[in-house]
Amino acid sequence: MDARFLGIAQLVDAPPVAVVVDVMRAFTVAAWAFAQGAERIVLAESLDEALALKGRHPDWVALKDGPPAPGFDTVNSPGLLRSLDLGGRTVVQKTTAGTVGALAVKEASLVLCASFVVAGATARLLRTRKCTDVTFVVTGEDGQADEDLACAQYIARRATGAGTDATGFLRRAGESRAAAELTEGVRQGVHPDDVALCLELDRFPFAMVATLEDSLMVLRPCAVPPPTVEASI
Repeated sequence: MDARFLGIAQLVDAPPVAVVVDVMRAFTVAAWAFAQGAERIVLAESLDEALALKGRHPDWVALKDGPPAPGFDTVNSPGLLRSLDLGGRTVVQKTTAGTVGALAVKEASLVLCASFVVAGATARLLRTRKCTDVTFVVTGEDGQADEDLACAQYIARRATGAGTDATGFLRRAGESRAAAELTEGVRQGVHPDDVALCLELDRFPFAMVATLEDSLMVLRPCAVPPPTVEASI
Protein backbone atom coordinates (compact mmCIF):
# COMPACT_ATOMS: atom_id res chain seq x y z
CA MET A 1 0.00 0.00 0.00
CA ASP A 2 1.28 3.44 -0.96
CA ALA A 3 0.58 5.53 2.14
CA ARG A 4 1.08 9.28 2.53
CA PHE A 5 0.75 11.24 5.76
CA LEU A 6 -0.31 14.84 5.26
CA GLY A 7 -1.63 17.70 7.35
CA ILE A 8 -4.82 19.45 6.29
CA ALA A 9 -2.93 22.41 4.82
CA GLN A 10 -0.82 20.06 2.68
CA LEU A 11 -3.82 18.67 0.81
CA VAL A 12 -3.91 19.91 -2.78
CA ASP A 13 -6.21 17.58 -4.70
CA ALA A 14 -8.78 15.14 -3.41
CA PRO A 15 -7.02 11.77 -2.93
CA PRO A 16 -8.70 8.57 -4.10
CA VAL A 17 -8.82 7.23 -0.54
CA ALA A 18 -8.49 9.34 2.59
CA VAL A 19 -8.27 8.22 6.20
CA VAL A 20 -8.84 11.25 8.43
CA VAL A 21 -7.35 10.70 11.88
CA ASP A 22 -8.30 12.58 15.04
CA VAL A 23 -7.54 10.58 18.16
CA MET A 24 -8.05 13.27 20.81
CA ARG A 25 -10.88 13.54 20.44
CA ALA A 26 -13.22 13.97 17.44
CA PHE A 27 -13.22 10.48 16.00
CA THR A 28 -13.02 8.73 19.34
CA VAL A 29 -16.15 10.71 20.25
CA ALA A 30 -17.79 9.81 16.94
CA ALA A 31 -17.19 6.10 17.55
CA TRP A 32 -18.68 6.41 21.03
CA ALA A 33 -21.70 8.20 19.59
CA PHE A 34 -22.35 5.23 17.29
CA ALA A 35 -21.81 2.83 20.18
CA GLN A 36 -24.45 4.79 22.10
CA GLY A 37 -26.92 4.28 19.28
CA ALA A 38 -26.50 7.30 17.00
CA GLU A 39 -27.70 6.65 13.46
CA ARG A 40 -25.45 9.17 11.74
CA ILE A 41 -23.16 12.13 12.41
CA VAL A 42 -23.34 15.29 10.33
CA LEU A 43 -19.92 16.97 10.18
CA ALA A 44 -20.54 20.71 10.32
CA GLU A 45 -18.29 23.28 8.65
CA SER A 46 -18.75 25.89 11.37
CA LEU A 47 -20.35 26.52 14.74
CA ASP A 48 -22.96 28.64 13.01
CA GLU A 49 -23.84 25.81 10.64
CA ALA A 50 -24.07 23.37 13.57
CA LEU A 51 -26.46 25.71 15.38
CA ALA A 52 -28.50 26.27 12.22
CA LEU A 53 -28.87 22.53 11.70
CA LYS A 54 -29.87 22.12 15.32
CA GLY A 55 -32.38 24.93 14.93
CA ARG A 56 -34.00 23.24 11.92
CA HIS A 57 -33.91 19.83 13.60
CA PRO A 58 -34.45 20.27 17.36
CA ASP A 59 -34.27 16.51 17.92
CA TRP A 60 -30.68 16.36 16.63
CA VAL A 61 -27.82 16.34 19.15
CA ALA A 62 -25.23 19.09 18.61
CA LEU A 63 -21.74 18.91 20.08
CA LYS A 64 -18.59 21.01 19.88
CA ASP A 65 -15.07 21.39 21.23
CA GLY A 66 -14.44 23.35 24.40
CA PRO A 67 -16.80 24.25 27.22
CA PRO A 68 -20.59 23.92 27.09
CA ALA A 69 -22.28 26.63 25.05
CA PRO A 70 -25.88 27.76 24.42
CA GLY A 71 -27.54 25.77 21.65
CA PHE A 72 -25.24 22.77 22.00
CA ASP A 73 -26.30 19.62 23.81
CA THR A 74 -22.90 18.35 24.84
CA VAL A 75 -19.17 18.67 24.21
CA ASN A 76 -16.51 16.71 22.34
CA SER A 77 -15.64 14.34 25.18
CA PRO A 78 -15.89 10.54 25.03
CA GLY A 79 -16.07 10.38 28.81
CA LEU A 80 -19.14 12.60 28.85
CA LEU A 81 -20.75 11.19 25.72
CA ARG A 82 -20.69 7.58 26.92
CA SER A 83 -23.48 8.31 29.40
CA LEU A 84 -25.90 9.59 26.74
CA ASP A 85 -28.62 7.53 25.07
CA LEU A 86 -28.37 8.41 21.38
CA GLY A 87 -30.57 5.63 20.07
CA GLY A 88 -31.66 6.48 16.52
CA ARG A 89 -30.50 10.10 16.82
CA THR A 90 -28.59 12.28 14.39
CA VAL A 91 -25.55 13.99 15.90
CA VAL A 92 -24.09 17.25 14.57
CA GLN A 93 -20.37 17.50 15.30
CA LYS A 94 -18.08 20.51 14.89
CA THR A 95 -14.50 20.28 16.12
CA THR A 96 -11.29 22.19 15.67
CA ALA A 97 -9.43 19.62 13.59
CA GLY A 98 -11.24 16.34 12.89
CA THR A 99 -14.33 17.66 11.14
CA VAL A 100 -12.20 20.19 9.25
CA GLY A 101 -10.00 17.38 7.93
CA ALA A 102 -12.96 15.28 6.79
CA LEU A 103 -14.52 18.20 4.96
CA ALA A 104 -11.20 18.95 3.27
CA VAL A 105 -11.30 15.58 1.48
CA LYS A 106 -15.05 15.35 0.89
CA GLU A 107 -14.50 14.81 -2.86
CA ALA A 108 -12.42 11.66 -2.31
CA SER A 109 -13.90 8.38 -3.54
CA LEU A 110 -13.63 6.89 -0.05
CA VAL A 111 -13.34 8.85 3.20
CA LEU A 112 -12.77 7.02 6.47
CA CYS A 113 -12.62 8.76 9.83
CA ALA A 114 -10.46 6.99 12.37
CA SER A 115 -8.87 6.79 15.80
CA PHE A 116 -7.38 3.99 17.86
CA VAL A 117 -10.79 2.72 19.01
CA VAL A 118 -11.65 1.74 15.40
CA ALA A 119 -8.11 1.16 14.09
CA GLY A 120 -8.43 -2.56 13.40
CA ALA A 121 -11.76 -2.26 11.58
CA THR A 122 -10.41 0.65 9.54
CA ALA A 123 -7.37 -1.37 8.48
CA ARG A 124 -9.55 -4.36 7.58
CA LEU A 125 -11.81 -2.17 5.44
CA LEU A 126 -8.80 -0.81 3.56
CA ARG A 127 -7.69 -4.38 2.91
CA THR A 128 -11.17 -5.58 1.98
CA ARG A 129 -11.55 -2.81 -0.58
CA LYS A 130 -8.01 -3.40 -1.86
CA CYS A 131 -7.00 0.21 -1.34
CA THR A 132 -3.49 0.65 -2.71
CA ASP A 133 -3.18 4.45 -2.68
CA VAL A 134 -4.15 5.94 0.68
CA THR A 135 -3.70 9.42 2.09
CA PHE A 136 -3.77 9.65 5.87
CA VAL A 137 -4.83 13.12 7.02
CA VAL A 138 -3.09 13.99 10.29
CA THR A 139 -5.51 16.60 11.57
CA GLY A 140 -4.03 17.92 14.80
CA GLU A 141 -1.38 20.63 15.20
CA ASP A 142 -1.08 21.40 11.48
CA GLY A 143 -0.21 17.80 10.73
CA GLN A 144 2.31 17.47 13.58
CA ALA A 145 0.11 15.88 16.25
CA ASP A 146 1.97 12.76 17.29
CA GLU A 147 -1.13 10.97 18.58
CA ASP A 148 -2.74 11.30 15.13
CA LEU A 149 0.43 10.41 13.23
CA ALA A 150 1.04 7.38 15.46
CA CYS A 151 -2.50 6.14 14.87
CA ALA A 152 -2.24 6.74 11.12
CA GLN A 153 1.06 4.87 10.91
CA TYR A 154 -0.35 2.00 12.95
CA ILE A 155 -3.41 1.67 10.70
CA ALA A 156 -1.22 1.83 7.59
CA ARG A 157 1.02 -0.98 8.82
CA ARG A 158 -1.89 -3.09 9.98
CA ALA A 159 -3.63 -2.60 6.63
CA THR A 160 -0.79 -4.49 4.96
CA GLY A 161 -1.77 -7.57 6.93
CA ALA A 162 1.58 -7.83 8.65
CA GLY A 163 1.83 -8.31 12.40
CA THR A 164 2.05 -4.93 14.12
CA ASP A 165 2.70 -4.33 17.80
CA ALA A 166 0.58 -1.39 18.93
CA THR A 167 2.52 -0.72 22.14
CA GLY A 168 4.89 1.92 20.79
CA PHE A 169 2.17 3.72 18.85
CA LEU A 170 -0.09 3.93 21.88
CA ARG A 171 2.81 5.12 24.01
CA ARG A 172 3.49 7.96 21.59
CA ALA A 173 -0.16 8.98 21.73
CA GLY A 174 -0.19 8.83 25.51
CA GLU A 175 2.89 11.06 25.68
CA SER A 176 1.59 13.55 23.13
CA ARG A 177 0.95 17.23 23.67
CA ALA A 178 -2.80 16.68 23.29
CA ALA A 179 -2.81 14.02 26.00
CA ALA A 180 -0.91 16.32 28.35
CA GLU A 181 -3.29 19.23 27.69
CA LEU A 182 -6.32 17.05 28.36
CA THR A 183 -4.79 15.62 31.53
CA GLU A 184 -3.63 18.97 32.86
CA GLY A 185 -6.93 20.74 32.18
CA VAL A 186 -5.50 23.08 29.54
CA ARG A 187 -8.45 22.20 27.32
CA GLN A 188 -12.03 22.69 28.46
CA GLY A 189 -14.96 20.33 28.16
CA VAL A 190 -12.91 17.39 29.40
CA HIS A 191 -13.75 14.27 31.42
CA PRO A 192 -10.98 12.66 33.53
CA ASP A 193 -11.29 9.44 31.52
CA ASP A 194 -10.93 11.05 28.10
CA VAL A 195 -7.27 10.19 27.48
CA ALA A 196 -7.67 6.58 28.59
CA LEU A 197 -10.75 6.19 26.39
CA CYS A 198 -8.85 7.60 23.41
CA LEU A 199 -6.13 4.99 23.91
CA GLU A 200 -8.41 1.94 23.92
CA LEU A 201 -7.29 -0.07 20.92
CA ASP A 202 -10.06 -1.68 18.82
CA ARG A 203 -12.79 -0.87 21.32
CA PHE A 204 -15.37 -0.98 18.50
CA PRO A 205 -15.75 -3.45 15.59
CA PHE A 206 -16.82 -0.94 12.94
CA ALA A 207 -15.10 1.53 10.65
CA MET A 208 -16.60 4.98 9.99
CA VAL A 209 -17.31 6.11 6.43
CA ALA A 210 -18.12 9.71 5.50
CA THR A 211 -20.07 10.53 2.34
CA LEU A 212 -21.86 13.53 0.89
CA GLU A 213 -25.61 13.32 1.39
CA ASP A 214 -27.66 16.28 0.12
CA SER A 215 -24.61 18.57 0.40
CA LEU A 216 -23.90 17.47 3.98
CA MET A 217 -20.86 15.40 4.96
CA VAL A 218 -22.37 12.48 6.86
CA LEU A 219 -20.49 9.90 8.88
CA ARG A 220 -21.93 6.42 9.40
CA PRO A 221 -20.62 3.22 10.97
CA CYS A 222 -19.63 0.45 8.60
CA ALA A 223 -19.55 -3.10 9.93
CA VAL A 224 -16.34 -4.91 9.04
CA PRO A 225 -16.41 -8.68 9.64
CA PRO A 226 -13.48 -9.89 11.70
CA PRO A 227 -10.99 -11.97 9.71
CA THR A 228 -10.82 -15.69 10.22
CA VAL A 229 -7.16 -15.36 11.02
CA GLU A 230 -5.55 -11.98 11.64
CA ALA A 231 -1.94 -11.29 12.31
CA SER A 232 -1.09 -10.61 15.92
CA ILE A 233 -1.31 -6.99 16.94
